[in-house]
Amino acid sequence: MSGVQKTFESPSTMFRRWLLALMARFGLVGVGFSCCLLLLYLLACKPASNRKKQSLLWPEGTTSKEGFMALLQEREDSHRHYINSLTKQIAELKDALQERTLQLQESLDKAKAKGILPQGLESLHKATMQSDLKEFFRSQLNQAEVTSGVSLPSEYAAIPFDAFTLQTVYQLETGLSKHPAERLVRKDRKDELISTVETGLHILNGPQQHHEDTRRKHTCSPADFIQGLTRTERNRGTVYELVFKGDGPQDFTQLLLFRPFGPPMKVKSESVDTRSTVINIIIPLSKRMEAFRSFMGNFREVCIQQNIKVHLTVVYFGKEEVDQVKSVLDQTTRETRFRSFTLIQLNEDFSRGRGLEVGARAWRRRQNVLLFFCDVDIHFTADFLTSCRMNAEPGKKVFYPVLFSQYNPAVIYRNSSHLPPLQQQLVISQETGFWRDFGFGMTCQYRSDFINIGGFDRSIKGWGLEDVHLYRKYLHSKLMVIRSPSRGLFHLWHEKSCADELPPDKYKMCMQTKAMNEASHGQLGELYFRREKERHLDR
Repeated sequence: MSGVQKTFESPSTMFRRWLLALMARFGLVGVGFSCCLLLLYLLACKPASNRKKQSLLWPEGTTSKEGFMALLQEREDSHRHYINSLTKQIAELKDALQERTLQLQESLDKAKAKGILPQGLESLHKATMQSDLKEFFRSQLNQAEVTSGVSLPSEYAAIPFDAFTLQTVYQLETGLSKHPAERLVRKDRKDELISTVETGLHILNGPQQHHEDTRRKHTCSPADFIQGLTRTERNRGTVYELVFKGDGPQDFTQLLLFRPFGPPMKVKSESVDTRSTVINIIIPLSKRMEAFRSFMGNFREVCIQQNIKVHLTVVYFGKEEVDQVKSVLDQTTRETRFRSFTLIQLNEDFSRGRGLEVGARAWRRRQNVLLFFCDVDIHFTADFLTSCRMNAEPGKKVFYPVLFSQYNPAVIYRNSSHLPPLQQQLVISQETGFWRDFGFGMTCQYRSDFINIGGFDRSIKGWGLEDVHLYRKYLHSKLMVIRSPSRGLFHLWHEKSCADELPPDKYKMCMQTKAMNEASHGQLGELYFRREKERHLDR
C-alpha cells in the first residue's frame, strides 16, 4: 500500500509570492504608462517644433517668402498634374461613350429594321431622333442664303424680300389683283410675323443678350420695332431681319432669325451705330432744272434739316444750264450753311452709267463711303436712308431697293378740281402707282464693292441696261443682294420721251416703261372705254 506525501507552505512564503506577482503587475502597468507618455510626447512636441520652425522662417524675410512661394508652386504643379490627369480620363471616357453610343445606335437600327425594338429603349431612340433633328435644322441654316450670298444665274433667280411692320406687309406681286401694301388680315401671316417679333424681343431682353451686349440700357418693346425683312426659300426655310431702335437716335439693333420650317433660330444679334456712316448721293444730270430744284427741296427737308450725314455729288453733262445748277447749290449753302457738295461737269453726251461711274470714283477721302446711286426725279425719306445704311455692308451685301413709281397725277386725280400737295400724293396703293420691280438703277453699295466688282459697263451709252449689267455682276458674285420694296423711295412721274435713235431693244424697253408709268390697269381701261361709259350715263 503506497502512501501519499503532502507538503505545506509557510505563510511567509505565500506572502513573498503574492508580493512578487503584484510588483510584476505594477511593472507592466508602469511600462505601459511610460509608453503612453512617450507617444503623447512625440505627438505633441513634433508639430510644435514644426510650427515653431515655420514661425521662425516667416519673419526672416526673403528666405521665408521664397520658401512659401516654392511651397505654393509645388501645390500648383500638383493640382495641374491632377487636372491634366482628370482631363485625360474625361477624354477617354468620352471616346468610350461615343463608341458605346455608336454600338447602341447600330443595335437600335437593326432592332427597328426587324421590328423588335427592345421594350424600354423607345425613349433612347427618341432622344437620338431629336439630336438628328437639331443637326438637320443646322444643316438647313448652313445651306440657306442667310449669312452669305450664293451665285445666281440671272436676275429672275433672286428671291425678293418682303418688308413689313407690325401693321403692314410691303411685297412684290406681279398679278393685277394684288396690292403692293397688304394689311395683316390673314391670321396665319399675322401670327407668323407678330410671333417672330415677339421672339426677337424675348431674345433682346433675355439675360444672355444683356450679358453679351453690356452697352444696351433699356428694355425693348414692340414700339421699338422699326421694320423687318423676310423671305422664304421653299426647300430651306424663312429668314427674318428685324431692326429695333437703340439707345440713341442713330443707334439700332439688327436681329437675324431663321425658321427652318420649325422654331426660329438665332443667327446673330449686334448693335449698329450709323452715326459715322456717310452716304454719298450721286445723281447724273443734264438740263431738267425744275426737277433738280424739286430734288434739292427734298434734299434740304430730309438731309440738311434732320442733320443726316450725307454728301451730294452732281455729275452734270454739257454746258447748258450748268450755271443754274451752281446757283441752286450756292443758294443752298448760303441759306443752310451746308457745304458737303461736289459738282463735276462733263462736256459729253449724257450717259447715266458714265455719270455714276465718275461720281463714285471722284471720292478722294480715305474713308470707304456708302454710295447711293440716285436720279433727279427720285423722292426719298429719312427712313430710306436708314435702310440704306442697315442693308449695305462692305464685302458682304449690297442693297437694291424696289421703289414705288407714281402714276400720272393728271390721270389719278382727273376728277378733282386741283392736284393735292406732293406729300399727299406719295401714297402706296394700287391706284397711285406700282412697285418698279424691273428697275435696278437705285442702289446702295459701298465704294470698295463697286470698284472691286468692276463698276459699270463703260461701253453702254445713253439710257438703260447699264444698271442691269451691274446688278447681274453682284448676282454672280458671293455678295448677298438685298432686294426689297422700300416704303420710303418714290419715283415721281414725269413725261417720258423715247428717242428715235435708240436701238430696237432699248426703244422697246423705253416704250414699256412709258406705258406702265401712265396709270393703273383699271384707270387705263376707264380712259380707253370712256366714250362707252359716257353713252351709258347718257342713256
